[in-house]
Amino acid sequence: MKLYLSFLLMIVCSCTGTHQTDKEDIKVGVLRGPSAIAFAQMMNQETYVQGHKLVVELINSPDIIQARLIKNDVDIAVLPMINAANLYNKGVHYRLQGCPIWGTLYLVSHKEIDKVTQGETLHLFGLGTTPDILTRYYLSTHGIPISKLTLNYAFPTAREIMQALLIKKAQTAVLSEPFLSMALQKDSTLHIIADLNCSGNQIKGYAQTAIVTTTKLNSCRSEIDSLLSASCRFAITKPQEAIRILEQKKVFPQGMLTPESIKRCMIHYLPAHKIKKEVTTFLDIIYKYEPKALGGKLPDTSFITCNP
Repeated sequence: MKLYLSFLLMIVCSCTGTHQTDKEDIKVGVLRGPSAIAFAQMMNQETYVQGHKLVVELINSPDIIQARLIKNDVDIAVLPMINAANLYNKGVHYRLQGCPIWGTLYLVSHKEIDKVTQGETLHLFGLGTTPDILTRYYLSTHGIPISKLTLNYAFPTAREIMQALLIKKAQTAVLSEPFLSMALQKDSTLHIIADLNCSGNQIKGYAQTAIVTTTKLNSCRSEIDSLLSASCRFAITKPQEAIRILEQKKVFPQGMLTPESIKRCMIHYLPAHKIKKEVTTFLDIIYKYEPKALGGKLPDTSFITCNP
């Protein structure tokens, strides 16, 4: 009888212990593309925050991520900064956690030029979004009148821009990584003529990508920052390993990514409390050129803070 009771007690204790450690997963929605590079390490190993497992899910478009945020269907999400600010202005009160990627946009050309000149046809994508706005801002700050150029939006995505360049339907264009590296590998006549990710003293680039978190994670923001910093550091210090993981997980096709493309994505994690100025500068540019991209106004300061 004593043996039976001891055995029963062991089962009860075991079950109770399992239940206590069975915590709800933290859902992480990551936009497929350069953003996923920063999460290669997290995709390859189990990661926990205060006993909660982080489960990374790749999402194909900003629109889908926005819908998931509106439904409170993810706890952490990675999306363009302008989309994050727009959602916040609409009352979807996730808070900015930090920025992992500081720019993927470059001007390229088949022509032997070192800058865009008057009379040029410039192909670009993302009308009214970050690529379009930063291109117009670059042209303005470099004294290149937009009125003297032809801005062509016939190819609406980076992939289509790349294809147009490779078949010579476009001579000069804006292209983003990793499509830029693919194009450079396939056509030696293409060359980079400008970096659109920084201007003047904006050394680290623009805060173009946002990681946002639900307010229920406010108590573990510091721990999340540490994990994100480590994951970004892994991508830039071990690019070949990151590429292997991303190809194995079928995030990118074989050969699409290179160490150079990862370098040109300007991956470097900084938490929100350290980049208030950078976020404000970037959103000011967006607001100047496309106020409706932010929902018609700049977000208030609590977007960058963890205050509920």
